[in-house]
Parts: sequence; structure tokens; C-alpha cells
Amino acid sequence: MKFSISALVLVSLAGVSDAFVARSQKVSVPTKLNVATEPPTVKVPVLDEVCETTGVTLKRYMNEVAMLNPELTELTTLFGAIDTACKAITNMVKRSQLPSSETLGYQGEVNVQGEDQKKLDVITNDVLKRALRFTGRMGVLASEEEDVPVDLVNTDKDAVFTETNKYVAVFDPLDGSSNVDAGIPTGTIIGIYEHDENCSMDESCIGEDCTAQELNCLTNTLQPGTSLVAAAYCLYSSSTFFVLTIGAGTYGFTLDENLGEFVLSHPNMKIPETSSIMSFNEANTHMWDEPLQKVVDGWKNGTGKSGKTFSSRYVGSMVGDVHRTLLYGGVFGYPGDAKNPNGKLRLLYEGAPMSFIMEQAGGVSTTGKERVMDIKPDYVHQRVPMVMGSKNDVEEVIEAYKNAE
Repeated sequence: MKFSISALVLVSLAGVSDAFVARSQKVSVPTKLNVATEPPTVKVPVLDEVCETTGVTLKRYMNEVAMLNPELTELTTLFGAIDTACKAITNMVKRSQLPSSETLGYQGEVNVQGEDQKKLDVITNDVLKRALRFTGRMGVLASEEEDVPVDLVNTDKDAVFTETNKYVAVFDPLDGSSNVDAGIPTGTIIGIYEHDENCSMDESCIGEDCTAQELNCLTNTLQPGTSLVAAAYCLYSSSTFFVLTIGAGTYGFTLDENLGEFVLSHPNMKIPETSSIMSFNEANTHMWDEPLQKVVDGWKNGTGKSGKTFSSRYVGSMVGDVHRTLLYGGVFGYPGDAKNPNGKLRLLYEGAPMSFIMEQAGGVSTTGKERVMDIKPDYVHQRVPMVMGSKNDVEEVIEAYKNAE
């Protein structure tokens, strides 16, 4: 990786492991479709070419972010926990098919969405909960495997949040777990919000009053994607990848197993604006909305706006499909259909975090009719139709829906 951006030199560090200069670059995130809010400005480290030989770990990168943005200092601790959890999960996934593994097969239970839980679903959920709990920075989380939002730190109703419990986490601990037995890539998706500082518990409350206040605090997880502070995913595949955004671009790290560290491998990722790859479950084509059917038919036949004939690439694991889309360009989607009008992806802990990452890489994410990041969830496990990826191609879908109105 090589950077030549002129910026203010903040610090020069000596030593073999620290043999690079960190600089600050203010990144104003461009306004996306239908965005009413001002684009955030976050300083990100710009690293000299020396890092090609020394490597920049995720831990070092987040330390630089904290130095440049003191208000994000606690994210360093949070991402340190997520980093460790992802390393633990990648080892579990690798060993899951061994006869001696205790993670093989189904748990024998069904989650709140009516899906059979594999042992790995439950185990990875616990790994992330424990990792986040012991940071001392978490108040509440919402997970695919939990029926309702969970208070991580305290059991007493008068201590749901404290001053140190600054963040709310939402996550899917093991996306694609239904295919893990076949060696299909799986992943972890996570979004980080700040909790509402006005959300507090009255120490003198009793009975139903306490329950109502607690519910109000827990529903703080129901925030739109535009309120995300950070988002990340970890892909467990031929390599283990960690991709994150703090609202100033998208950055990818790869696990160096010799070092036991995630090392920056894809700085400031940018998705191509036009592509020739689509990633849908085309078995459902006949049940899609007519505007989407027409666009996809045009892509197949080479009669779409780009004039390119698209090829199809579909893994069936959101993290795997989105990661490939980010790197090569393309369009990934799980739209609504006659059977599932709202699709199958969950807005809070799949749709919004992945949309944040995609938009920060220059892509677009939509339901066809509205920006996914703008939607405020009504409940934790709400589903949302999604089409995301290369800007020009996704905008072709948006335009088709507008013309159909």
C-alpha cells in the first residue's frame, strides 16, 4: 500500500515496529442519495509507504484514530474486543468439522425468527457478548440470536447504563451459518451506536414503572443506520478479513496467522461505479417486483444502461457476497418477493451496518424505493429488502422503481 496525500504530520515514532509516520487527513464523507444530514468529518491516519514492510495492525490503526479523534478513544477498546472475538471465532469455524469438535450440528433450539440454531450460532453469540461485556464500554446489545435487546453489564434495573457504558452494539454473530458444514464462507456483522444519554433509570421506581423505563432504554438499539458510529464485518474464508468503517472511508485488514494480528491490506476501499456482476438468488426472480425483474433481465441480456452482459455470482452468505462485491464491483441483493415482501435480511444488525460499510466505499444501498440507512427499525428483528453495490448499477434499479410509480 502506498499513500501520497499531503497532510499535517502529527507524530514521528522511532523503532523497528513503529517505523512509519502517521498523518491526519480530514475526510468529509460525500452525501449519498436522499441524505438530509450534514456529512460527518472524521480524521483518519494516512500512513507512509514504509508500512509496506512493517505492516499496520488493526490495533495500531485504531490507536492512531483515537489520537486524531479523542472523542472516539473508547472505540479502541471496543474494537480490541471485537478483534479478539473474531480471532476466536475463526478458529472455531476452522475446527467445526472435526469429529471431535463440540460445535458440530444443531443446538436443538429455534431462534426468535423461527430458524434452527446451530451450535456455532449459540457459541459465537456468547463469545461476542462476553468480549463486549468486559470492555466496560457497552450498555446494551441486540443480536440475531437474542429475542430482545440484552443488558450486558448489569442485572439491577437501576443500573442499565452508567457513564462508562457509552455504546450500543448490534450484531449477527455468524452470518451464513446454515452452510458452514459445507465450508461456505461465513462472517460476523456488527454495528456500533452511541446510547441516548437521556436514557436513565429512576432509582426510586418500582414495579411496572421500572419495567417501562428499562424497555425505553433497551429500545435505544432501534436507531437508523445514519446514527451508526462504526460498523464492521469479519469474513471467515480462505483468509480471515476484517473490514470496518468509522464514517470516514472503508478499511480492510487480513489476519496474519504468524503474527496473530489483523494487518491493513485494503486501505480506503473503493467499489467500482459500474460493474458486470450480479449476486441474487435468481430462483426467486418470478416473485420479484416488476421493476427489478426488468432491470435484471436487461443486465442478463446486455441491454441495461451500461450495455454490459452481467455474470452471476451468488454464495448465499451475505458477508461473502458483499465482500466480493466491494472488491470487484457488482450488485448484491435480497429483494422482497411474493413470499417474503420484506426480504429476509434483518435491518438493524445486517442491513444497516453493511449499508454503512458499502456507502463509505462509494457504493449505494437501497430497498429500491428508499435508502436503507434512513430507515428507523420498529422492532429488533425487522426485515428489509435490499439491493446494494456499484453506484451506477444500483441507481438503475432506483430509477426503475421511480418510473413504475
